[in-house]
This record gives sequence, C-alpha cells and structure tokens, in this order.
Amino acid sequence: MIIKGREGSASNATALMIARGGKLMAEGTATSPIIFTSVADQILPGEIASPNLEPTLNGLWGGLLILGNAPISASTSPKQIEGIPPSDQNGLYGGNIPTDNSGTIRYISIRHGGANIGEGNEINGLTLGGVGSGTTIENIEIVANQDDGIEWFGGLVNLKNVILWNVGDDAVDTDQSWGGTIDNFVVINPFDECFELDGPEGVMIATHTIKNGTVKAHDAEGLADLDDNTPVNMSNIYFFDIKAGQDFDDMPVPASGGLLTASGFQVTLPEGTVITDFFKEGTDAFVTAVAVGANTVGADVSVFQTWSWAAVAGELDGM
Repeated sequence: MIIKGREGSASNATALMIARGGKLMAEGTATSPIIFTSVADQILPGEIASPNLEPTLNGLWGGLLILGNAPISASTSPKQIEGIPPSDQNGLYGGNIPTDNSGTIRYISIRHGGANIGEGNEINGLTLGGVGSGTTIENIEIVANQDDGIEWFGGLVNLKNVILWNVGDDAVDTDQSWGGTIDNFVVINPFDECFELDGPEGVMIATHTIKNGTVKAHDAEGLADLDDNTPVNMSNIYFFDIKAGQDFDDMPVPASGGLLTASGFQVTLPEGTVITDFFKEGTDAFVTAVAVGANTVGADVSVFQTWSWAAVAGELDGM
C-alpha cells in the first residue's frame, strides 16, 4: 500500500494526524510494507525504492503524528503538539492513561516529509505525543525527513526495529520524560545529532531506554546531546564512520550527578584518534574500541532486509 501526501508548506502543508482517542491500524508485512510518501514519488505497489526521488530529498509533505492520553512531563497537560497550529484542538496530547492505545503500526516506511508550517517549525517523520504503552509500533523506517526522524513527547510507547536514514535534524529526539523503550535500531547520517535527549519539563519523571543500536554517524553534527536532568538508560550501541568534532557532549554520568546509565558501547575509531576524543566527561568508561566488522553489539539488521529502502539501497551492507 502506498499513501501519498500533497506538497505544500505553511497552511498548505499536509500531514496525517491521529488525534487523542483515535487509532491508526497500519499493518504492513515484511513482503508488503505500507509506504507514506509524497505525490511527487512515482513509486508503484510492489516497489521498495523510489524510481525518481533521491533518499536525501525532504520537505515534500508533512509526516505522521500520533497523539495519545498518556502522561507527559510538561508545565500543562494536555499540551499542543509542535507542527500543528494552536487553532486546531486535534493537536492536543497528554493525559493520565499510561496504557492508552493509539493503534497498531507495523512495517511502514515514511519518506520525504518534514514540511515547514512556519518559521523553524517543521513536522517530524514520526511524532509521538503522549502515546501510551497499549500502542504497538514495530518495523518502522524514516527516510529523508526535513526535521527529526522520530520525536517523543512523553508517553510510554515502546518501539522495536527502527531505521532512521538521512534525516535533516536529529535522528532520535526525546522530550518531556518519555518512559518507553526503543530496541533494535539503525541511525544513518542525520544532519544534526544522532541522539537529542532532553529532560523533563514538569514534575513527572520517567526513564526511557535505548538499546541494541547501530549508528553510522557520517556527516552528523554530533553523536549525542543530553540535558543534565535527562533520565535515560543506553546499552549495546555500536558507532562507526565517525569523524572529528562528533562527540557525546555535556553527558554527565551518575557519579557526577547526572541521570544517564550506560553500558556496552563499542566504536570504530578514525585512524590516529582515541576514545576520549569522542566520548568525554568520563563517558569513555563504558566504551570499547573495535576494528571494523569486529563489533559484538548493535542492531540485528536482518529484520530490515525485505521491506526497507535502506536495505534495498545497500545502506545496511556490512552492518
């Protein structure tokens, strides 16, 4: 199945938004994924790669927004989601139902999105605002989004098997004390940070977990940026194709008063560099340097092989 959004920006931007109380039942398969793309895409049913659009072309339509009734850490709740004008009350998210169910989403690829609806206000590839743990999200690919790949605003939804490729801002962006898990993921060449992990904005504090990932930094601005008060557990992540200037900046560990717990990081270093050139403020303690192809942690990319554009394009080869 192929779903196409019209081109446009500002008030003419198009997006698919699931409001609080609604459900999206989007269940593709490993042989027939559901592809969300632009009307400019000439892709046909049965095809995985676009025949005419490059996997770097973004901003042609909006993206997918899912809003729920789960708790968020903000000054007020519910709150209006970014990317949707305040005049549209369907853009409210957050509540007091941790197990809220916004549907089932499996085997989908979201491409060429991130249309700008206002100054510096683009839509993420996948926005999850106050989405509850009753929601199922598995086997997701975001390709060439102008803003973040996936951004969480609170909630407790878990994600499994995720690819974030060529996004124009951060790949993984967490806000307002999201309390779920992302397990088995691949990040490839974001424009800004591979991980932008922000802390709570209200009294509610929840910890999210990021585990079993492979990160190809390439031209990214940085590897990770965390607030001092970000509660997050990170484990079994492999970094490669990194270069000078990309680092884990301002990333305090519990011993220095921060809320990060991490273990099992591996990295393939550029020639002539050492771990502390990239992992600073003591975070080198949970990082091991390995040769190319010698990593023992990271994503299981076999689950992406038949349905993702990244796999068809050879981006996962050798991972």
